[in-house]
Amino acid sequence: MNDRKSSISKTWMLSLILIFALFISSCETVQPVADVATTVGVLSGQIDSQEAEKISKTVNVFSNSFEDFTPEQEYYVGRSVAANILKKYKPYENESLKNYLNLIGKACSLVSTHPETFGGYHFLAVDSDEINAFAAPGGLIFLSKGLVKCCRSEDELAAVIAHEIAHVQYKHGLQAIRQDRITKALTMIAEEALKDQKADNKELADLFDGSIKDITTTLIANGYSQNLEFQADQGALFILVSLGYNPGALTGVLQSMKQRLKPNAVDFYRTHPSPDRRIMEISRVYQVPGSIPVNQARQKRFLVATKGIN
Repeated sequence: MNDRKSSISKTWMLSLILIFALFISSCETVQPVADVATTVGVLSGQIDSQEAEKISKTVNVFSNSFEDFTPEQEYYVGRSVAANILKKYKPYENESLKNYLNLIGKACSLVSTHPETFGGYHFLAVDSDEINAFAAPGGLIFLSKGLVKCCRSEDELAAVIAHEIAHVQYKHGLQAIRQDRITKALTMIAEEALKDQKADNKELADLFDGSIKDITTTLIANGYSQNLEFQADQGALFILVSLGYNPGALTGVLQSMKQRLKPNAVDFYRTHPSPDRRIMEISRVYQVPGSIPVNQARQKRFLVATKGIN
């Protein structure tokens, strides 16, 4: 009976340590906070030094696996998210457009702060008249046919792509994983570590599947927070300037989208801040100039690649 009480007490102590570390800390500080918490646990007699060491190691492993994803882990998460997106949206069969999107996209990715991913950046148009785009972790990026038709120049198309690349470089998709799901996984793994056993692979797989659902739901149904969208716009401006594109093209395409968007449609309006709100935020960090001459060589290339989109 006493052993059972001791086990329950340790489990509660463990849960408090993990939840405390997770919720008051960023990815960089989870480990130090957990170390402090386990020290308190040892001093209070709830856990011994060996158990404290196991918890500390587990938190470190968890931090690397769930919050600080390796490029390979991010790739596999992104590939699963992309598969879910393609269940809802069919690829738009236009080889010229696909090659063009990848040409611009890979050029934009090279000047981003995250120029390489485990599986590389890939860009694809989907056959939908919705005005939307999706960036799965690891660099798998989808633009709707309807959004491409909003763009009036290569600079505007590059602005849309750069915005999605910024979502990848800031790992916004991974941030969509529900915090309680992370906490459950962390607690489960740590409890098994105390028993010198492996965590239940099926339950961990279920948690992984749930994480994929979290990201997919955010991309397709809910959208990112306004702050993350504004951050992606700022990242896009940096990419455009670095490549010699007109950074004012970002506000240009937002104005074009504003004219085409339908307030009750299931697309951009549901998953993004309004174009007016984004334009206002962009103007805080970048003074959009008046009319800038369109680069004729780029415009010719743009018209050829987007010809016939219906």
